[in-house]
Amino acid sequence: MEFEICEESVSTISEHCNVSIAFEYDRILELTMVDNGLGGFLLDARHLPVPQVKDYDAVASERPSSWADQFDLSSWGFLVARSHGERIGGAVIAFDSEGVQMLERRRDLAVLWDIRVAPTFRGQGVGASLFQAAEQWSVERKCSQLKIETQNTNYAACRFYMRQGCELGVINRLAYPDVPNEVQLLWYKDLSS
Repeated sequence: MEFEICEESVSTISEHCNVSIAFEYDRILELTMVDNGLGGFLLDARHLPVPQVKDYDAVASERPSSWADQFDLSSWGFLVARSHGERIGGAVIAFDSEGVQMLERRRDLAVLWDIRVAPTFRGQGVGASLFQAAEQWSVERKCSQLKIETQNTNYAACRFYMRQGCELGVINRLAYPDVPNEVQLLWYKDLSS
């Protein structure tokens, strides 16, 4: 499949959500605490009896169109994947933005805030190309690490980040009080400049 990745301005953010981020999943990474956590944690893949659907854009405050109301996007990166002129994916990188807790007040850290590929183009290398472009974008800004958030419900994303060379750095089982069955997983990738 033929596609290209390029950077666009923040003004195209409204088009970013035209690419669905929704996904169906039939397994999760189930978290088990050993000896109340003192013995460590286990993450094991568990198949679900009924597939579920997750759509991050279904929550109004999570939609790309709401980000500018919450954050200063002027330092962020906006990458787009196009095939024959059609937008088939995109990645957004948060960087050097006051008030973004995920950035840990670091100027050498970038956060892959959002990555999405249209359902009919998934599994064809678009996501990996977007990830590599996000890495390069971060290196150009002298970042030493790229950070990514996902949840235990997104087994496919966890496997994807592992294939991209990321390392699981944080497991937070209390991150989402509104969805207590979801566990926050923070991945990190060391970048070479």
